Amino acid sequence: MMAAAAAAPLATAAAQTPLPLPLHGRRVAFTTPPAYAGRLTRLLELRGAAPLPVPTVVVEPTPATLAALGRYLPPAGAGAASSHEALDSFSALAFTSRTGISAFALALSGTGGLPPPLADTGEVFTVCALGKDAEQLREGGFLARLCRNPRRVRVLVPEIASPAGLVESLGRGSGRRVLCPVPEVVGLTEPPVVPDFLRGLAAMGWAAVRVPAYETRWAGPGCVEPVVGLDGPLDAVLFTSTAEVEGLVKGLDSVGWEWARVREQWPGMLVAAHGPVTADGAERMGVRVDVVGSSFSSFNGVLDALALKWAAAAT
Repeated sequence: MMAAAAAAPLATAAAQTPLPLPLHGRRVAFTTPPAYAGRLTRLLELRGAAPLPVPTVVVEPTPATLAALGRYLPPAGAGAASSHEALDSFSALAFTSRTGISAFALALSGTGGLPPPLADTGEVFTVCALGKDAEQLREGGFLARLCRNPRRVRVLVPEIASPAGLVESLGRGSGRRVLCPVPEVVGLTEPPVVPDFLRGLAAMGWAAVRVPAYETRWAGPGCVEPVVGLDGPLDAVLFTSTAEVEGLVKGLDSVGWEWARVREQWPGMLVAAHGPVTADGAERMGVRVDVVGSSFSSFNGVLDALALKWAAAAT
């Protein structure tokens, strides 16, 4: 009887878990960088869609960005020469992307057998991440490599998975310092996301220090080949960042296409954006957005929005 009683809450919880809305037979192109493409491909396949990866940007750490991060990772108490840059002189570490976390983890692994950059004692140190990105902080001993004392480090995941939500969750800085590992944008226009994020932190009294953790760069003229060479239907194009939109437009231009030609080729195609920031950036570049995800903690938000749009059109 006890076993049956214990099993009941699990059954109830499972029954309340909503099934993902289907996308049966829909071909969905997405411009997500290779580092994220596998995750989005799996989600699309689980919903019965046919994924079409069209990565228009590449995001990855480089020797230069890893060196830039390394300057903030001397062992705690390593000496006065680097005390201003040492991570132990900060109160928080704010990540706005999974790639920023993985780049920082890579830089940490490059410190070899040296002690962690945070001392065992001191004020509570806050590590911030957005939505499901925070799962990466629990992997590979990331937090333990920051500090040997787990009680000194707290993880902050804002309720709204956006840079603005992160600023709000951090609260007043009162002059404290926050290290922000963000992308270095190469060959593309930097979207307003990071500058707005840093301004938001400053407005809340934080001394935000920007450090290039990885590069975001155009994937080159061949990136649009999956689209321009497609013989068959295309039901949707999904963007997860403004840089991806610019990369696609730039790629189309390099092969003599314009965005208007894509619309003409597939007049029933929907354009989806992972959130309002991406949607605004796309609109500024002349790409009209039909669907905007309202939940940013994972790609499921924009996929749900697409499914609902098609379901409404079918009724």
